[in-house]
Amino acid sequence: MSAKKKILVVDDSEMNRSLLSDMLSNEFEIIEAENGMEASVLLNNHSSEYCLMLLDIVMPVMDGFELLALMNKNNWIKDVPVVMISAETVPSYVERAYDLGVLDYISRPFDERIVQRRVTSTIMLTARQKELSQMVADQIYEKEKDNRLMIEILSNLVEFRNGESGLHVLHIYTLTELLLRKLVSKTDRYPSLKKDIHLICNASSLHDIGKIAVPSEILNKPGRLTKEEFEIMKTHSAEGAKILEGIPLRANEPLVQYGYQICRWHHERYDGKGYPDGLKGEEIPIAAQVVSLADVYDALTSKRVYKDAIPHETAVEMILNGECGTFNPLLLECLTDIKDQLKRELRVSSSGRTSELEVMSSAERMLEKGDADVSERTFRLLEHERMKYQFFAELAQVVQFEYTAIPEIVVLSEWGARYLNLPETIVNPRESAFGAGVFQQEDFEYLLERLKSTTPKSPVIEGKYLLNINGEQRWNRVICRAMWVEKEDPEYEGAIGKIVDIHEDMEKVKDLEMRAEHDSLTGLLNHKAAKAKISSVLEESPEKQFVLIMFDLDKFKDANDVYGHLFGDEVLKCVADIIRSSIRSADIAARMGGDEYIIFMEHKNTAQLQVSRIFEKLHRIYQGFEIRASMGAACTTPEKRDYDSLFRMADEAMYDVKRNGRGAFRFYEEGKGSTADNGQGDRSQKGEKQ
Repeated sequence: MSAKKKILVVDDSEMNRSLLSDMLSNEFEIIEAENGMEASVLLNNHSSEYCLMLLDIVMPVMDGFELLALMNKNNWIKDVPVVMISAETVPSYVERAYDLGVLDYISRPFDERIVQRRVTSTIMLTARQKELSQMVADQIYEKEKDNRLMIEILSNLVEFRNGESGLHVLHIYTLTELLLRKLVSKTDRYPSLKKDIHLICNASSLHDIGKIAVPSEILNKPGRLTKEEFEIMKTHSAEGAKILEGIPLRANEPLVQYGYQICRWHHERYDGKGYPDGLKGEEIPIAAQVVSLADVYDALTSKRVYKDAIPHETAVEMILNGECGTFNPLLLECLTDIKDQLKRELRVSSSGRTSELEVMSSAERMLEKGDADVSERTFRLLEHERMKYQFFAELAQVVQFEYTAIPEIVVLSEWGARYLNLPETIVNPRESAFGAGVFQQEDFEYLLERLKSTTPKSPVIEGKYLLNINGEQRWNRVICRAMWVEKEDPEYEGAIGKIVDIHEDMEKVKDLEMRAEHDSLTGLLNHKAAKAKISSVLEESPEKQFVLIMFDLDKFKDANDVYGHLFGDEVLKCVADIIRSSIRSADIAARMGGDEYIIFMEHKNTAQLQVSRIFEKLHRIYQGFEIRASMGAACTTPEKRDYDSLFRMADEAMYDVKRNGRGAFRFYEEGKGSTADNGQGDRSQKGEKQ
């Protein structure tokens, strides 16, 4: 029987994790994490083990967005599809989740059938997408392998005439790739190199095709060439360039252009003493400079009809010492950096084991650039992306639109079209109810002009517009991103954008801020917000006296284990209600997490009475469960008026109570130890300051 696939559930609520586990454990093995930090530890070395992650947003230690950012940084997001499960459905949350790579978004409260179906669909779609990607990569691999094979056949014909094995072509390819990769890591002087490495490496195989025009008796002469013979040999660089220049209809292909540069100028020298044109320094194209260095190194280390092979170390030393001509100093640095790797790589390539990896690497690069001829599969994947876009647009509930410049068309999201009472596709938008109805016409014209004036490096614009939304004038924020085709001369295609009601947006921001400060279960402040408020009060009121109270519930685990987690949540809410009824409006109360709470209040030498009163009110029976607390308290002193000190002192006092029987309260007093009552007898006496 095959093992179940693993799903990682990341949520700080044990109840939510338990519910999701109950829904999915029949089909999947459920692994749980309480926050993003725990999940990151699980993913660090085992990301490929999980077929899906169900992720909450608001969590302590590391929240959902922080985990997604880390997954993108470490490329875990490619292995593990993520579905957000959260009660937060405001547009900014949804959009941010989508931007970080989330594939689906399920709102709480959960519906078991929806969760099961969406989880299954996401896993199936992800698996299918990986399968399609592999099929595309395989297809490109075969295509690229055929291309490489044709180039190598042509090059090896020349090598065959030259009386050599075909390894020279393979060595030049390997040397060129190693030098180029090191070069682009050291400098940004040659910005086009990074994306063209595989083209230059392929073109390097053509560097000596001009030798086909050199008589074989000169090519294969075992001794030194005469001056006249050497002049004939030198013609091979210009002849090779002429061959490539004469290819009909292909002169502008990048491979042919790089091939021309390499054929003609790979015997030029950085000091201007090369041939055929005597180019100097950076007049020589960098592709030709790299192949020139690779060619000299391989000529030294290979056996030829007129010489024996020179050891690797000797060859590198000769090149660096200038015994083989002058080269670009930056390339000599690269050679120095890779000299140890070079020896290993050439040993591998000489045994014929690299060609498969080289072709697959090229296939992966082509797949990333979208050069594959896979229309049916591509359309299928694009349709999936369109469905996903529509889904998130519907959840976001903002007007989203796409503008195409030629021909001029605006396409609205389904929700946006319903909201504006307009068709989804709008032809001639400048004259339509969109550009001259929703917008004021001059505003829409100005918006389009601004978009056209952007650049590929700075494509985003935004502005405030008074829009007519179904007969009502409302201020809205319009955010757009111009779409440019990245070419040598970039081409403007149109834009995507959204319209956001400023008033509603501000209300949502305020709501988000409020939610960010409060515990979602009890409505009290969370610990982070409480700490900030308390620190501010302490700083602003140095003359006042305050007390910080910390407590947790005794035997709260029984509430969950005996009555269930839902009952446990009700107990926590009951305690929060008791706290609210026991404090003043200026006091601060927070749930730190689990069953731990803090209360911060001013006192005028009445801390004992205030703490005792709250302690007494907490003790009650709630639906058969006895609520009791272990409580510690700490008062400000002239020396200790910061939050961290108060927190530490209250925490020590509380744990002193817990060590001595629970069910009591105790004040912290510097340098004095005490033992709290074990919870028996008159509770009014247990909190006496000691």
